[in-house]
This record gives sequence, structure tokens and C-alpha cells, in this order.
Amino acid sequence: MLNFFTERFALLLTGLNIQYKRYFFHKIDFNDKLIGILGARGVGKTTFLLQYLKEIDVPINKKLYISADSIEMSNLSLFELAKEFAAKGGKVLAIDEIHKYPDFVAHLKEIYDLLDIKVLFSGSSALRLEHAKADLSRRAVLYRINGLSFREFLELKTGKQFRSFSLKDILENHMEITYEILKSIKPLEYFKEYLQYGFYPFYFENPNTYYKKLEETINVVIESDLPILFKIDPKNIVKLKKLVKLICFSEPYELNLSKLAQKIEVNRHTLYRYIEYLNSGNILTSLKPDVKGDAIFTKPEKIYLNNTNLNYCYCEEQKIGTIRETFVVSQLRNFYDLSYPKKGDILINNQYLIEIGGRNKDFSQIAGSGYLFVDDIEVGYGRKVPLWLIGFLY
Repeated sequence: MLNFFTERFALLLTGLNIQYKRYFFHKIDFNDKLIGILGARGVGKTTFLLQYLKEIDVPINKKLYISADSIEMSNLSLFELAKEFAAKGGKVLAIDEIHKYPDFVAHLKEIYDLLDIKVLFSGSSALRLEHAKADLSRRAVLYRINGLSFREFLELKTGKQFRSFSLKDILENHMEITYEILKSIKPLEYFKEYLQYGFYPFYFENPNTYYKKLEETINVVIESDLPILFKIDPKNIVKLKKLVKLICFSEPYELNLSKLAQKIEVNRHTLYRYIEYLNSGNILTSLKPDVKGDAIFTKPEKIYLNNTNLNYCYCEEQKIGTIRETFVVSQLRNFYDLSYPKKGDILINNQYLIEIGGRNKDFSQIAGSGYLFVDDIEVGYGRKVPLWLIGFLY
């Protein structure tokens, strides 16, 4: 069976012609022996694994890619396959979609402890892999990756290169940063296209079928990934889809979880679990209120779709306030601690209070403190930051 996977891998490498490398390619420490890549379906995990394997200076017979959800793997021992690979001189093994393989943690432990090979693995279920992190403890280093940032989208769209900036840099030096970017490009010319289509790299494969592919991708998560991982009764899958639609049509701050539970015909406890599942599947993002103790149960969470492309894909009409907030959360969610403050829209790392709005937004809602992320402006001033610039965080 190893020969079968070797031949398939060679064909995959031959057909790989994607040159662009996502931001995380340069963030990973490849010296570690066991490296995990977590991220939503469609954000480029498979491409990354193949790019890495193609680039490293290792003979092709000493590196291998396998997909754990392939039919061929269904009756094979992952450890035994890795053992055979190592015995024949293998050095680097990449395992895609590992969360689909039963008891993958035990197999990874054995591979790490007993075999002299480097392993990179990827998975689309953040929750299951996060739980695995505790079990793998000191063995694995996990990286959580995001969809395309606005910066990456611009690089793919225009062929130009742009730096990324820390949140602190953007908040304190946004005018200088903006002036440099404006020398090369007019960001607002492309911003609406990014909000509608730019979060997933496969947009550039065929823009005409993008939403169809996006809907199919989300359906796989809801109909296959989540039910398997969390043992969801198949008849309740429609409730997950209905929940996504209801959140799509609601303003984040208008959500009433009791009414939401009634509409999808579940109790409040089940609703919380469903929200957790959809968070895990990178379909929703929920912000916890900035409170302590049991008060968290007395105030609804603020819930968004994972990114603005999902809003445009699933909602017949879009509310610009929701789009703006969803954009900000999608750019921040994997890098900063976000909560729902008593005033303002978002609290970042319990330090930066943020209000989001259009060009006429003022500081009245946050009592003159914090920062404004403002849409429809190229250049900001003071504590007014152009909304589009938040897309340059990674």
C-alpha cells in the first residue's frame, strides 16, 4: 500500500503549480518533529503541505503525503504505514485531514516516540485538535491558520507585495502605514470584492463558481465533519443549517438566544452546544460578554458568521454594520482574545476598546475612549483607523 501512496504523491507534486505562499508558511518553525496545522476547510492546508514537501531538499522517495480521510486509509494502521515508510528510509511524512482518522492521537504519539521521522499533520476541526493538544502535550506544536487576509487577497489580485503589521503598529502608526500602502494601490477599489469573495483562496481558481464551491464546502462541514465528531443525530443537521441562516439574518447585538432556541426547536443548553460545534467547524464566531462568573448566562453572546464571504453566500440581503463587524472579527479571531464589552463593539486582549462604523462614526458610544475602525475612508487620523487596514494584520 505504501507504493500506492508514493505514486499518488508523485502525481500530486507534478500537478502542483501554485507559487503563492500563505502568511503562515513563514511563521512555522520547521525544526519541530511534530507540527499540526489547524484551519477551516478551503483555506489552503493541503496546498501548504504539498508546497512544503516540494520545496524541502529531501529526495522524493524519502517524503510522503497521505490523506487520512481517503478510502485506502480506512482499513490501514496509520502507525504501521508510517513505520514501513521510516523503515524504507522515509524522513518527512505529511498527513492531511487527520481528524477523520480514528484514535489519531495514539498513532501520532507512537510515531513521535518510536520513529525517526518528521510529521506534519492538518485538520479542519479546531475543537478536536485543540483537545488533542493536551493529549499530545510536549510532542506537537499546533498552528491555527486563518483564511486570506485583505493583504494576501491584494497580493494575489495585483501581484504586488505588502507588509503585514501588528495591531499595536496599526493603532499607533496607521497614518504612516496607510500613506506607504497608497503609493502602490487604492485599497478601497478592491475592498468590496474581498468582503464578497476574498476569504478563501479557491476564489482565484474560478470566480464564477465560487459561491457554489463555498456552499459545498460548508455543507461538508455541517453534514459530515460535525456529525461524525460530535455524534449529532442526522435528523438534527437541518437545525444546524437553520441556525446558520438565522444568525445570518440577525444583527450580532440583537440576538436573543432564548428565541433562537425556540426557532430551531431545541433547548438553550443544546443551542449552546450547536454554537460551539459551528465555532469548531469555522462557520460561526461567538464573542463572550466581558463579564465574570454566572453573569455570562444572563446576557446573550455576540455571534457572527466566520467571515463576510459567508454572509454574502447565505444571506439574500446584507446589513453593512454586520459586514463591517464580521470583517474585523475574522481578521482578529485567531490572533487576539476578543470579548463583547459593555460599551463599544469589541474588546481586544482586554485592552483595546473598539467601535466600528461608517465615515461619520464618532466616539460618543464609547465615551471618548478607545479606537474607531471606520469604513469608506482611505486615511484616518488620531484614534480613527481605516477599516480596510485591519486586513493587514497577517
